[in-house]
Amino acid sequence: MKKISFFCTLIAFSLFSRAQENNGSSRVHHNPIGLSVRDTTIESDTTKENREPRYFYMGIASNIFVNSTGGIAKRFALALEFGRTYGIFDIGIAMGRLSSLASTRDSSVFVEVRPTINVFSKGRFSEGLCLGAGYVFGAKETLMTEICNSINFNISEITQVSVTQGYIFFDGTESGRGTQFMGVNFTYNFLKPHSVNMRRKKAAIIGDN
Repeated sequence: MKKISFFCTLIAFSLFSRAQENNGSSRVHHNPIGLSVRDTTIESDTTKENREPRYFYMGIASNIFVNSTGGIAKRFALALEFGRTYGIFDIGIAMGRLSSLASTRDSSVFVEVRPTINVFSKGRFSEGLCLGAGYVFGAKETLMTEICNSINFNISEITQVSVTQGYIFFDGTESGRGTQFMGVNFTYNFLKPHSVNMRRKKAAIIGDN
């Protein structure tokens, strides 16, 4: 009789331990109709990066080379940039001219890849840092690299105006040179009204006010 009681106690203890082990490995909730539903953990989208807006943009850049010789027409550069914003990071492709003169000894038409990162933001103001690389068609110094920073002001969620300052370096097989520029940019953001990215953009603008 003692042996039977001992074995019954041992079996009951084993079943109790197994039930506790199953409870620890996976939670099971019973709904009102008696079906068991296994608990699933869904991680909340709470990181700052995942709350950042993502959208396409188009910008117009007008720059003046400030340490070059010649008149305004020779030193005035105009470019159009199209790209996409991933929160604090932008990646775009710019095309334009390095001079507004119709006829020069070298071509001034260029194409450039321009990654930009937002290094500081406070309300409607932000500061960006750009490191670009491009190609000047038909020029002696075909390779161009750029480093610039900008102070940006968001007029609204859709539009932005920026003041830029930076340096462009031109490299060729036999010569190279660098020049400094300053300019004003205007950017239009392709955001749909009442969209998630529109709400995220608005929150990014007014969140630090």
